[in-house]
Amino acid sequence: MPRLVSHPDEVKITSRRFGLGATDIEKYIALDGYKAVQAAIAKGPEWIIAEMKASGLRGRGGAGFPTGLKWSFVPKQSEKPKYVLVNGDESEPGTCKDHLIFLYDPHAVIEGTMIAGIAIGAKLGFIYLRGEYRYLLKIMEKAVADAYAKGFLGKNIFGSGIDFDVVTQTGAGAYEVGEESALMESLEGKRGVPRIKPPFPAVVGLYGGPTVINNAETIASVPHIMLMGGEAYAKLGTERNGGTRLFGISGHVERPGVYELPMGYNLKKAIYDVAGGIRGGKKLKAVVPGGSSTPVMTADEIDVGLDFDQMGKAGTMLGSGGIVVLDETVCIVEFALRTIQFYQHESCGWCIPCREGTDWLKKSIGRLHAGGAVDKDIDNIRYLAENMLGRTFCPLGDAAAMPTIGFVQKFRKEFEDHLNGKGCPYKHAREEEAALV
Repeated sequence: MPRLVSHPDEVKITSRRFGLGATDIEKYIALDGYKAVQAAIAKGPEWIIAEMKASGLRGRGGAGFPTGLKWSFVPKQSEKPKYVLVNGDESEPGTCKDHLIFLYDPHAVIEGTMIAGIAIGAKLGFIYLRGEYRYLLKIMEKAVADAYAKGFLGKNIFGSGIDFDVVTQTGAGAYEVGEESALMESLEGKRGVPRIKPPFPAVVGLYGGPTVINNAETIASVPHIMLMGGEAYAKLGTERNGGTRLFGISGHVERPGVYELPMGYNLKKAIYDVAGGIRGGKKLKAVVPGGSSTPVMTADEIDVGLDFDQMGKAGTMLGSGGIVVLDETVCIVEFALRTIQFYQHESCGWCIPCREGTDWLKKSIGRLHAGGAVDKDIDNIRYLAENMLGRTFCPLGDAAAMPTIGFVQKFRKEFEDHLNGKGCPYKHAREEEAALV
């Protein structure tokens, strides 16, 4: 079981029940569980969506789209059933937050799903977990079973005349199904490849019906917003970036872990204060701020707020909130190679720019790291990545291209140091350090 960490600067909203035994439904109820859904039933769909809009909650999966606005896109009248789909396919390297929600507060996911369903008029919700999270499926299934046993799910929930059911499902370990349309394909029993948009899921989604798809952290935040009020939640963050967020800080820091911090919290402070600074007293070299798909930041670029807008202005993205810290011993070329190896392996292969582009990037960066490249190869790597951007059916091609461009642009000299048979200049230093451990 992961060790829970904490820091005085944390503002515990989504994580406030972590470590308090809230997997047990009675304990969850004692900690204000299922009060939010009852309030939502009493006040109705329009109130729910208004509170969500007021909260400033933006999608915690990476895209950062306003949640209340997304829910409002679902048509009120539909010939086909409507659905709520919780995206728990947390597969972005460097990201490790959603599994804590499933592990410590599974009923919050259920309750948030129910509230989303009431808001859009759905009667069925799916909670989709990452394939490797099989050990969490048992926790989630028990929580769902306990909610049914209490009469909180199924027919006539809380005597309201509303029916709502929840189904759990796991993937098969494919990163691609984290993309919302590929996730729907997978749920329908098909190969998990993306759909062409439009139409968008809010109109034509799962089984052809209007569908709301939200990240697990987004959904788990909903009951808290209903209880404290949208405006109060919004004030915890910055303008257009309401509330708090679970940030997973990993890599070369003294205190790695998942911390709940206000939106807009300073990245430099998060690394040096919250996470205890660089491990072993070494110098900071680079930071990947939002999971492996986000462009890298150099050590002198990190004095910036952690919200979607400020990170965008800094030339990168907040992404999934996975902050990966790299010290001076890291070879950026090797890190770029490992990153592209992941995306090449996880490409579904449907579209040529992604299928061929990721493969050629892997070969080119691999050759460069081994010392077998020449000067023009560096420009060719960047040119190839730039020509992948915006030319794929889903964002996986962009997720491979954007970090590659950032690595070359900000650490070009390090790429040049590998040229013409030199090989990796960091290899011996790493071997000596490993021998001392």
